[in-house]
Amino acid sequence: MSSSQNREMGLCFLVCIVSCSFIYVSSQSAVAGNDNSSVSEGTVFIDGKTCIGKIDEDFICATLDWWPPEKCDYGTCSWDQASLINLDLNNNILLNAIKAFSPLKIRLGGTLQDKVIYDTEDNKQPCVQFVKNTSQMFGFTQGCLPMYRWDELNAFFKKSGAEIIFGLNALAGRSIKSDGSAVGAWNYTNAESFISYTVKKNYSIYGWELGNELSGSGVGTRVAAAQYASDTISLYNTVKKIYSSIEPKPLVIAPGGFFDANWFKEFVDKTGNSVNAITHHIYNLGPGVDTHLIEKILDPSYLDGEADTFNSLQSTIKSSATSAVAWVGESGGAYNSGRNLVANAFVFSFWYLDQLGMASAYDTKTYCRQSLIGGNYGLLNTTTFVPNPDYYSALLWHRLMGRNVLSTSFSGTKKIRAYTHCAKQSKGITLLLINLDNSTTAEVTVTFNSTWRLHQKHKHKLHKPHRSHKLHKPHRSHKSHKSKVIQLPQRSTSGITREEYHLTAKDGDLHSQTMLLNGNILTVNSSGDIPSLEPLHVNSSKPIMVAPFSIVFVQMPYVLPACS
Repeated sequence: MSSSQNREMGLCFLVCIVSCSFIYVSSQSAVAGNDNSSVSEGTVFIDGKTCIGKIDEDFICATLDWWPPEKCDYGTCSWDQASLINLDLNNNILLNAIKAFSPLKIRLGGTLQDKVIYDTEDNKQPCVQFVKNTSQMFGFTQGCLPMYRWDELNAFFKKSGAEIIFGLNALAGRSIKSDGSAVGAWNYTNAESFISYTVKKNYSIYGWELGNELSGSGVGTRVAAAQYASDTISLYNTVKKIYSSIEPKPLVIAPGGFFDANWFKEFVDKTGNSVNAITHHIYNLGPGVDTHLIEKILDPSYLDGEADTFNSLQSTIKSSATSAVAWVGESGGAYNSGRNLVANAFVFSFWYLDQLGMASAYDTKTYCRQSLIGGNYGLLNTTTFVPNPDYYSALLWHRLMGRNVLSTSFSGTKKIRAYTHCAKQSKGITLLLINLDNSTTAEVTVTFNSTWRLHQKHKHKLHKPHRSHKLHKPHRSHKSHKSKVIQLPQRSTSGITREEYHLTAKDGDLHSQTMLLNGNILTVNSSGDIPSLEPLHVNSSKPIMVAPFSIVFVQMPYVLPACS
């Protein structure tokens, strides 16, 4: 090897790679922000040595609910025909929207699931639908799932390739005391009959979940942790018995409620290995009627607040003998059906993608968005089925963000959120950048800060430095780093390209329900086909430009130890 080659190899002792920018396209301003914006430089630090979390391959999940058209909040009725009972299963956009994920997890459930009876052979009650009645818990009478509708739903799910999690009625057999608590053991006779029917019909179920929002102080009513653990063990034994000759068996999932540290600890300790996934719900933005939702979404410190819940649940699971994993079982951001032109608009992708990034960094395996359709927070428009901006955010995440999560931090403006995963469909990594600033473009360079050997496509290997620096808290700014940072010579990256996906709101309007990808409007065609999501190919020697109020996914062909 010549001395000049030796020098080149020496230059590749590298913990810092200047990476990433955009290609100037005809609609340059749509991708990189307008000419009036100021520019702020910053650095993303990525620890590529080990992963800090590992998500499911099918991490993205969405919900279908039971709410009838009469469900109204603050004088607005936003559910229309989006209930499991009346949803139009022949709609082509709905089918294509689910098929685009191959597969999408769908959780069937919500508030009214604990008032649903299943019209199987054992059921002796009339099978009537929910009727609005404000004197009843949750504002509706008892409802019923006819088996012909269950058959229709399963035919649709099979056609769409969805993976189904079904939320069972956990209040059956209990009585409500004057203090609002639900007491007595779960009567699982009807649920057992329903599960048996499902198996007999050879319907594929990914998981059976017990109850909705009955943990801690509950919503409407509550069940004590010890009793809930006992009931979950009953579900586990029922599933084990009915699926005795079938593999793989569905997951047993619970409790599907809001995180309460003491309640969850007792529940996790007492269920042992009779539960596979611990589900909690997130509505951290408050009620949909709140006029300050956008201020909360654009406030980095407000977004950071939810990290405490993720951290506490992760600690609860780690300190227990359980083999269960954490899921977000339902999350709509703003409760009581969300808010029109916020929860179904571009601005909500800031909250949603930040949640996906944060949840992943705390080893959450699956994240179920309320809802696929229905309410103001649906990924699809309730009446037209046309995808809202968050649908495309979810689809890009699903296609680009791989299972392994890398510790990531950002040094610079507090308005940038940064998350990194190993890439999903190719070698390398995918970086997600969110710019919450309304007037400043972030000019971002990327530094790999760890003990590793970097591989570039079509380039020499980069050798291993001797120091490592672990970066924690993926959503907070980076304060200090002790590893030596060596700048990569520009010619080492000049032949490498990366892929960039810039997401912006139409006309820069945060309330817009139209999202642009690299300056082009995303919409279905007349046949209801989901558009292809095409990246820009960018020279890796340039920094990444993140326009004001924009989101960028950047796929880079650098193979790190955590990804190999």
